[in-house]
Parts: sequence; C-alpha cells; structure tokens
Amino acid sequence: MNPVKRLQEFGQSVYLDEIRRSWLLDGTLARLIEDDGLHGVTSNPAIFAKAITGSKDYDPAIRAHAKAGDDVATAYEDIVVSDIQDAADEFRAVFDRSGGRHGIVSLEVSPELADDAEGTISEGRHLWRRLDRPNVFIKVPATPAGLDAIRTLTRDGVNVNVTLLFGLERYRQVIDAYLTGLEQRLEDGNDISGAISVASFFLSRIDALLDPRLDEIAASGSAHAQRAKELRGEIAVASAKVAYSIQQEAFGSEGSWSERFAPLAALGAEPQRLLWASTGTKDPTYSDVKYVEALIGPDTINTLPFATLTAYRDHGQPAQRVTQGLQEARAALADLKVLGIDLLEATDSLERDGVELFVKPYRDLLTAIEGSLNAGKAVAQGD
Repeated sequence: MNPVKRLQEFGQSVYLDEIRRSWLLDGTLARLIEDDGLHGVTSNPAIFAKAITGSKDYDPAIRAHAKAGDDVATAYEDIVVSDIQDAADEFRAVFDRSGGRHGIVSLEVSPELADDAEGTISEGRHLWRRLDRPNVFIKVPATPAGLDAIRTLTRDGVNVNVTLLFGLERYRQVIDAYLTGLEQRLEDGNDISGAISVASFFLSRIDALLDPRLDEIAASGSAHAQRAKELRGEIAVASAKVAYSIQQEAFGSEGSWSERFAPLAALGAEPQRLLWASTGTKDPTYSDVKYVEALIGPDTINTLPFATLTAYRDHGQPAQRVTQGLQEARAALADLKVLGIDLLEATDSLERDGVELFVKPYRDLLTAIEGSLNAGKAVAQGD
C-alpha cells in the first residue's frame, strides 16, 4: 500500500502544507485525497505568496478586483478565502465521515498581528464567519499575545490551529489556553461538543538553528565535542517526542482522560492534537523524510510540503516511533545545557524569527497584488 496512506494505520493524519488554485481546479487535490488519504491542508502567508506570485492562476481574479476598483486588502482576502473555502469543500466528505476529526483546512490571521491580541481575536472572528465552513482552522501564532487570542477564540467556538510553536514551555501554555477556553465556553452555557484544535510544533528550523552551534563545539576538541557531534540533527525530534509526552499527560487518551480534560471530553470536546510542521528537510545531508519517520504515532498530524509528500510516497517506511526513545530524547535536551546551549532562548528566537519570516512574504505579496491592481485599473481607465 501507498506509504502515505499507511500512516493512518498508526493513527497519524497527513496534511498538505501547500495550496494552489490550479490544484483545486484541475483535480490534483481531489486525487491526493483519494490516492494518499490526505486529511487536510495548511496554509500560511509564505505559501500564498509563492502560489500567487509564482503562477498565473490568480490573474483573472486580480483583474476582476481591479475592474471593480477594489483595494489590496479586499483583493487579498477574497483570493485566500475563496481558495480555503474550495479546499474545505473538497474535504467535506472526509470531515463528515470522520465525525469532524479529519478533513480540515487552515487559514492564518495576518502575521502583522502577532503581538496584538485584540487584533488577532478580531480578525480570527472575522475570518471564521467569512469562511463559513465547519472544517476550517484559524491559525494563530503561539506568541504571548497569541495565547490570549487562543483562549478567547476557543471560548467563541472557533477552531484554532496554533502555529509557530517551537518550545516546550510555550507548548504547556498553549495547552492551558485551549483548556481554559473550553472551560470558559462551558461556563458561558455554550456547547463544546466537537470542539477541535491542533498545536503545530515546528521541527526543521530547530535543527537549522542549533546544528551550526553543535558543529562549532564538535570541532573545538573540548571534552564535549563527541556529545555535540552525536546531538547534531537530533534536537528537533527529541523536542517533539517530549512534546508528545506532555500532550499525553495533559489530555490522556480515550477511556483514561486526564483529570482536567475528562469532564470536557464527556461533553464532546476533542483533545488538542499535535501537528508536526516545518517537516521539509533543510539540511541536504539528512533524509528527505527525516521529520516524518521519527514521529509517527496515534492522534498526531504531519503536514508535508508537496516534495516531502512525494518522497514519502516513494520510500517511506511507516511504523509507530513517536513514543520510542523518550528517555534518550530527554537526555539529549538535558545535555544541551551541559554544552552551554539554552534551548528556551533558542526557541524564543525562533518564534520571533518565524513571525518575521511570515511578515516579509505577506507584505511582499500585498505589494505585488497592489501593483497588479494598479496596472489593471490603468488599463480599465484607458478603455
């Protein structure tokens, strides 16, 4: 069987970390759902920037907005909302068959709101209403301001995908924000049955940041050189395995829910699942399926760029591994301190850098759309 599809045997869902309008129109997404058992799609400003500026797929829509005299904000929102709605409709049968656990598509709030809780809440509510689909997630960054937004949007009944999550302490705060939001929603007298959320734990960027530091220590000839060499490329997966243990402790599992989650589960709420993100391998010396193979396990999601999905279909070797080597994972994180590497400091910097990595393509995309709108308006006026 297709290795991608076989991941379902081990309780893992696969999302596609990419979206293009042409895939919605030519049946590519429908084929991926059928052939690979795809369970969802994630998007972000960088993905839309690549899709819109790197193809002619969106030219007709931009021309229509130019003719209507729309501004760049209106055009951008209409374009991305349309794609997410169409993708959600493609997955609707999967969503319904799974009782609302699978078949979900994500749209992110503006990255410029990462430090603005009220702005994030307002835009999250607006996009949720505008999308008008039960099988969508609103992506909210795991910044301090984002934690407030996660609580409030969950309380509002919005499905939240927590993004840009790198650190274990922050992950504990994310879990608390979700549970608090559910508890507050219940206190408000609202239904929590079917409440869903995912926490997107980013992987390859952790190794991309720490590997050069480990290489320096390995080359130093110090007493810690060998251990630094051993830890190269291991910290992201180690962090993810510890995160999975945190998730299991916080929520438990069906039949043995945790003390805090049990009353919520009894009323139909779902545990917040971990989603492995940033799973495309950045170091060419590593396996192109490195961040898939090591983290297969129950009630997890892995969102894959198209190239990684294709690679796993070709030579993936599915087996449950996320719970293996937990003791070694904890030891690896502990040994970072011995080497003089502060993991919390590193993940905090990744969070800030991650916001900027989304802000730039977002702004560049708006500039590109604005240029196209202005050109279209000039042509229309000439006519």
